Amino acid sequence: MSEVLLVVTTLPDRATAERIAEALVTARVAACVNVLAACTSVYRWQGKIERAGEVPMLIKTTRDTYAKLEETLRSMHPYDVPEIVALPVTAGLPLYLDWVTQETKLNQG
Repeated sequence: MSEVLLVVTTLPDRATAERIAEALVTARVAACVNVLAACTSVYRWQGKIERAGEVPMLIKTTRDTYAKLEETLRSMHPYDVPEIVALPVTAGLPLYLDWVTQETKLNQG
């Protein structure tokens, strides 16, 4: 079984997040995407402190599929430098982890 990853990103609005989430699942680079409630992000950009409303997403994929997921997400993401952070899943329900692997399997190789 391939290592499962949890990928975190943020989008500027819900409609964009839902469009990208569906595209990632359709392309089989993600088994599941959670589009979360809007939040406020505070960050430094080009020397200034910024504050923006954003919609976080949690993307379930595998290490084998990550490169294709990142490529797809970058091509659709409206930000110049999007947050794309992958975290290894070190434990979880084996049946769920296997499901994630199976749902992303077509893009391996």
